Amino acid sequence: MERFTAVIFVLLVSCICRTLGQTCERNCGKTLDLCSCQPTCKSLKNCCTDYREYCVATSPYSGSSFGGTDFIVLDATFNKSSNIVCRFNNETNTVGYVDESSRGHCISPLLYETGWIPLHISSDNGTTFNRVGAWLSVHTGKLDSKFKAILVNSTKWQYYGTPNVGGTLEMTWNTSLVRAERVNIELWGYRETGEPYSVSWHGQWEYLYSLTKDQTNNGSFSFLPKPAENGFSSWELGALRVSPSTYPDGMWNVQAAWTEDHALAWHLEERFRQDSTVWAQEKCLAWDQLENQLPNFLSEIIDCPCTLAQARADTGRFHTDYGCDIEKGSVCTYHPGSVHCVRAIQASPVYAAGQQCCYDSTGAQVLTGDSIGGSTPDRAHDWGSPPYRKPPRIPGQSHWVYDVLSFYYCCLWSDNCKYYFKHRPSSDCRRYQSPSSAVVFGDPHFITFDGVSYSFNGKGEYTLVTSAKRGLTIQGRTEPVNATIKATMLTAVAMKEASSDVIEVRLDSGHSGLQVLQNQKTLSFAEQSWMDLHGVFVFSPTSANVTVMFPTGAGVEVRLREGTMTTTVLLPEVFSGSTLGLLGKMNGDASDDLVLSNGQLVQNLSNPEELFNFGASWAVYNKSALFTYDSKYLLDTYYDAPRHDHTFIPVFFVPETPDDPLDNQASEICSGEGSEFCRYDILVGRSPRMGNATRLSFQSHISLVDDLKSVVSCGWLSPPSNGKKEGTTYLQGAKVRLSCDDGYTLKGSAERVCQENGQWSGEETSCVVPSNITGIVVGSVLGGVALIVIITTIVLHSRKQKRKASREMINTF
Repeated sequence: MERFTAVIFVLLVSCICRTLGQTCERNCGKTLDLCSCQPTCKSLKNCCTDYREYCVATSPYSGSSFGGTDFIVLDATFNKSSNIVCRFNNETNTVGYVDESSRGHCISPLLYETGWIPLHISSDNGTTFNRVGAWLSVHTGKLDSKFKAILVNSTKWQYYGTPNVGGTLEMTWNTSLVRAERVNIELWGYRETGEPYSVSWHGQWEYLYSLTKDQTNNGSFSFLPKPAENGFSSWELGALRVSPSTYPDGMWNVQAAWTEDHALAWHLEERFRQDSTVWAQEKCLAWDQLENQLPNFLSEIIDCPCTLAQARADTGRFHTDYGCDIEKGSVCTYHPGSVHCVRAIQASPVYAAGQQCCYDSTGAQVLTGDSIGGSTPDRAHDWGSPPYRKPPRIPGQSHWVYDVLSFYYCCLWSDNCKYYFKHRPSSDCRRYQSPSSAVVFGDPHFITFDGVSYSFNGKGEYTLVTSAKRGLTIQGRTEPVNATIKATMLTAVAMKEASSDVIEVRLDSGHSGLQVLQNQKTLSFAEQSWMDLHGVFVFSPTSANVTVMFPTGAGVEVRLREGTMTTTVLLPEVFSGSTLGLLGKMNGDASDDLVLSNGQLVQNLSNPEELFNFGASWAVYNKSALFTYDSKYLLDTYYDAPRHDHTFIPVFFVPETPDDPLDNQASEICSGEGSEFCRYDILVGRSPRMGNATRLSFQSHISLVDDLKSVVSCGWLSPPSNGKKEGTTYLQGAKVRLSCDDGYTLKGSAERVCQENGQWSGEETSCVVPSNITGIVVGSVLGGVALIVIITTIVLHSRKQKRKASREMINTF
C-alpha cells in the first residue's frame, strides 16, 4: 500500500510539473522554477521527475570514430513498438532498436571527428527528437583494444608483398562487439579528393569489397591475400569491418567491429608484389612532386624540446606518442634507435600541421639528418584538429594520407628516404623555450612561477592564476584538514581558457581518487583515458592522475598523493608578464611576485600574516566562480557564504615542542630544502603521511624545474661532403669530430664544440682533393736537372770519343 501511494505521489508531482511546464523535455542543462535539469540535480536531489527520461546517459559512452558501436540508452523507457532514430551532431541519423528488455539502443555512425558529439534520440521514427545526450567519438589509435578488431602481427599486414613477407593474415575480435551468429568481413577504403587547402578538399570512406560473407561469428578470420580486382588496388589506405551478414554489402552505420586503419599492402596490384621497391620508388617520386606544389607548413610548427626530460615535463604542449612510449617498452616501429617520442598537442594555427619529437637512450633528440628514426613534422596532425571533419584536420586519416603512406613509399618499401626527409626534416630545438612551472601542495604550500615559496592556510575559494591577456583562469578551493586542526588543504581546482569548457578536478568523498567534471557534469575515464573537449583536452590514465591541456599550451597537472592534491601549472613564454594570483607574476623577477588583487605588493615575505592577507585578497566572487556546487555542504560553505572565511584563523608558525610525540618523526621525514613545509604538515596537520607527501611533492617540483631548465643548442651539424662525423648531440658542451674519406684532405676544424653562445667553435669543415702542384713543380725541376745532366753527359762523352778517335788517327800515321 505504501509503495502504491509513493507511485501515485510521483505521478502526481510529474503531472503537476508538466502542467506548469516543469519538464526536462527540451530543457536539459537548465534550472527551472520548481526543479532542475542540470547534471548537479542528481546529487542535490532536485531533479525534475523526468530528468533521466530526457537527459540521457549511455553505456558504453564511447567508441571508434569509424562507428558501429551498439550502445544502450540508460534509464529511459521505450515501448516495443518504438521506432528509434538516433541523430548525431544534428545531421547524421542511424536506426536504433528496442531489445527484449524494452531498452533503447543506438548505433554510432562513421564520423570524421573526435570528441563529445551531441546526440538526440527519437522514438517516433524521427518525427521528434526529444531525448538529449552525448557520444564520445575516439581516434582509433587511442581506442582501447577491447573496442576494436585486432590485426594479428600488424607489421606483416602492412609489409605484405615486399621481399620475404607473405602467407596468411589473421584478425581477431571480441564477438560481443557484433551480436550476430553470422558475419561478413568487409574492406573499406579511405582517400582524400579535391584540391588541397581548398573548399573542395574532402575525406571519403567507401566500401570496396568483402573478403568473406556469412562466416560464423567465432572471433577470428584468416585468409590468403591476393591482388585486388576491378581497380580496387588503387586504394592504399583502409580498414576491415566485421558486421552482421543480415545487412546488405557496405551498408553504412550498422553494428560492427573495425580494425585500425592501415596501409593496404596486402591487396595492392601484382606489379607491387613483383617488385615492391620499384613500385614504391615511383610513388615516392610522385609524392615528392606533389609536396613541391603544396604550402610550406614547417615555419609555423612548434620547435621540439631539446631533451627527453624537457619533452616529458612539458605536459601542456607535448604528449606521449603511443607508437613510441618508453613506459610501454619503447616499441618504436617507425623510429628505430629512439626510445620515446612525443607529439605537439595542438596543431599549427593555419595548416593544422603536427610535430613529432623523438629521443634516444641518452635523452638526446634524434634528428633525421643522422637517423631514419629521427623526429619528423607532419603536414596533418595525427590526432586531427578542431573543427575536424575536413582535411587536413580529420583525425588519423589525413595524417596517414600525407605523412605515413609517403613514409612507406620512400623509407619502408624502398630506400629513398632522402625524398621524405627533404619535406619532413627534423626541427631542432634552437627556438624551443621551456615553460615556467608553479605548484600548490600539502597544507597548502605554494611555489610561484618565479620560485617564491610560502604557505597560505585560508579557507575558501581563490584565484591561483589569472591572465586577462590569454583568457586563462585557474581557481582553487581549500577546506580544513579536519574539524580540530587549524590548517587547510586544497580539495578542488577549476579552470577554463577563453570560451573553453570549464574543467574541475576535485577529491572524491573518500579522498581516495580524483573526480573530473566538465561544465558541472562528472566525466568517466573508465573506457578512455583521453578526451577531446571544447577548447581543452583532458588526460587521466588513473584516478590519481589528471592532466588538462589548453590551446595556448597552458597545462595543469593534478596528482593525488596520500589523500592530498598536488597541482602543478605549466605556462609557456607567451604568458610572461600577464599572470596574477596566488601563483605569482610570471616574469622572471621574484621580487614582484606576490601582488594583492588591489595591486599592492607584499613587502615582507617572512610575515605569515601579511601573506595571509595577500591570499585572502584573491578570494573569488560568486559571479566569477568556476566551481560546481552539487551538495548542501558546498552550497552552505562556499556558494552561500563569503568565499574567504574571515573567521578561520590558521596556525601561522610551526610549534617547537620537544615532547611532541610527532617531533621525532618530523625530524626523520623532513630534511633539507623545503623541510619547513613538511614539518608544518606533520606538527600542525598532525599527519606524518601528509608530511611525507609534502616532501615528495616538493622534491618532484624541484626535479621538474631542473628538467625544464633551458639548454643551449647549436643546431644540427652536417658531416662534410666526402667525409663523416662522430657525435649526434648538439647541446652546449657537446663535441663533434669530423674526418675525411680516403683520398681527401680535411680543411677547417677537425673538432667543433657547441659553445654557450649557441655557435659551433672553430671553422667550417670541408674535405678537399689533395693539391699536387708542388709535386709537379718539384718533379719538373728534378726532371729538368736530370735532363740537363744527361745531355751534358752525352755531350762530354761525345767530345771525349772524338778526341780519342783523333789521337788514334795520329798514331796510325
